[in-house]
Amino acid sequence: MTLINGTCDNGLRSAPVADSYCMDESQLSLIDVLEQDGKLTPQQVSAIKLESINTGQTSEKILTERSFVTLRDIVQARAKMLSIPFIELQQIQNEAMSTEVLNLIPEQVARRYKLIPFKLEGEVLSIAMADPLDLQVAQFIEKKTSKRIVRYFGLEEDILKAISDKYSQNLTTEVVSALKEVALGLPDEKISASAELDRTELIKEAPVANIVTQLLEYAVKTKASDIHVEPEDTQTRVRYRIDGILHEKIILPKKVHEAVISRIKIMSGLKIDERRLPQDGRFTFSDANNDIDLRVSSLPTIFGEKIVMRLLPKSQKPPTLLELGLRASALKGLEVQLTRTHGIILVCGPTGSGKTTTLYSILSKLSSSKVNILTIEDPVEYHIEGANQVQINATIGLTFAAALRSFLRQDPNIILVGEIRDAETSELAIQAALTGHQVFSTLHTNSASGALPRLLDMGMEPFLLASAVNAIQGQRILRKLCEHCRYGYTPPDEIIQSIRTVLGNLAPKTTYQLFKGKGCNECGGLGFLGRVGIYEVMVVTDKIIHLTLERASASEIEKQAIADGMMSMKQDGYLKVLEGITTLEEVLRVAQD
Repeated sequence: MTLINGTCDNGLRSAPVADSYCMDESQLSLIDVLEQDGKLTPQQVSAIKLESINTGQTSEKILTERSFVTLRDIVQARAKMLSIPFIELQQIQNEAMSTEVLNLIPEQVARRYKLIPFKLEGEVLSIAMADPLDLQVAQFIEKKTSKRIVRYFGLEEDILKAISDKYSQNLTTEVVSALKEVALGLPDEKISASAELDRTELIKEAPVANIVTQLLEYAVKTKASDIHVEPEDTQTRVRYRIDGILHEKIILPKKVHEAVISRIKIMSGLKIDERRLPQDGRFTFSDANNDIDLRVSSLPTIFGEKIVMRLLPKSQKPPTLLELGLRASALKGLEVQLTRTHGIILVCGPTGSGKTTTLYSILSKLSSSKVNILTIEDPVEYHIEGANQVQINATIGLTFAAALRSFLRQDPNIILVGEIRDAETSELAIQAALTGHQVFSTLHTNSASGALPRLLDMGMEPFLLASAVNAIQGQRILRKLCEHCRYGYTPPDEIIQSIRTVLGNLAPKTTYQLFKGKGCNECGGLGFLGRVGIYEVMVVTDKIIHLTLERASASEIEKQAIADGMMSMKQDGYLKVLEGITTLEEVLRVAQD
């Protein structure tokens, strides 16, 4: 933290000396301070003064236009000139900007006046301001917080960035006050039958609704894919899945758990009086910029009901195949197979490996007014323009198999089957592929080479698979390094040798440099920001057809696929490591055999 201290009184509630703003006749000018600090040479100072006299422009305007110094240098010099402390917000630890400190000034006020509180010591609140000379704003903040204010100069860009980062990482004032209000209205013990009606009314009121809204807004800000509301013995924890990893962010008092769960169940159309059985529902949440569909699942546990909400942005379009991370031979092999008008393409991987997103990207690429696309999904996650999407409903008999039978009477060109789960579905999908339709589906296998043996295990005939399957794609999702804080390093020789062994003839002959993330405000200190896929695309060649007819093992099929030119997921991951997209540890975490 850089502080530039002053020594005189500004008349604002007898603020400490660090908050003094005084000027006298002997005070240095802005360019004098910059020269004194070694930011300007004497020749530059003379040139600036001369130009200022000749043109009538201020020294600061000339400094900015000529780019003699940075904006940060100018703000620091102005702070020193006015005897106002300057604060480097990037160097403040997360513990300093605690929930207590941030809750003193609402985010809307901080953003409007371009200021942020960063330290509270007793009754003294330190705030960084883009314009600390605005005494009217300072007096307003004093009155609102009932604290003595110490003002610091801060770079406007840093302040706005800190507001976005820090407020999104903490509960807001509204949630804190709502928690207090709800806690006062709820009994500590179990709810009696006579109190149930009162609870139902309470959960519809603003305090509980505010808590749920803030939980959802936090998820949108942090780009979380899931929210877990989990009851424990003495408290309720709220975890967010961000870039595939769960992070515990918020702890709620145990006494508000039932009210929060009931509020979510009401929004989702679930039965609030049914706490013994799992339930599924969905609702739409809107904030200033987004409409989000949420899939909600409730599960009874020994400490109460657990809720998981999956966030599905409505406005979000499926990424392109390039944006997903497909490239080189994998992308070329898949695109060639997409030009075929019949046969089946399978996307394989464990749960959470992005299979559905890949299928949506493929369909978005193929969708046009000239083709009839039918999908059967569980559930429908994104709307695809031009596609006819059906959601299964097993309770009324609308299963994957039942829908597939109907699809064949709907004159389809392209059929998407959300998942091949059983022999009946696999048989119907293969038959559709053999009768002139382009079929896409997913399968839970660890690799592309494992898909054919899995279908054989389901009872499919080898000759049918050999005729119907065009290509199989295996994939995983891993975290991308944060571009704002990543740094390169030279790995040990044994790591280099391991990379060369895995890559084989794909290994570059240049000097090897790997990358890591330090952790910054942009990535929340994690070192990772966003996700990317690693892929292998196995085209079913004549040799693989021959192995299928012989019921060969997955390892034999994989060996042949690599001989035919397939790049494995691990190889794709290692190439992304060398490009600085991710880390070696991340690839091994998701793609290790």
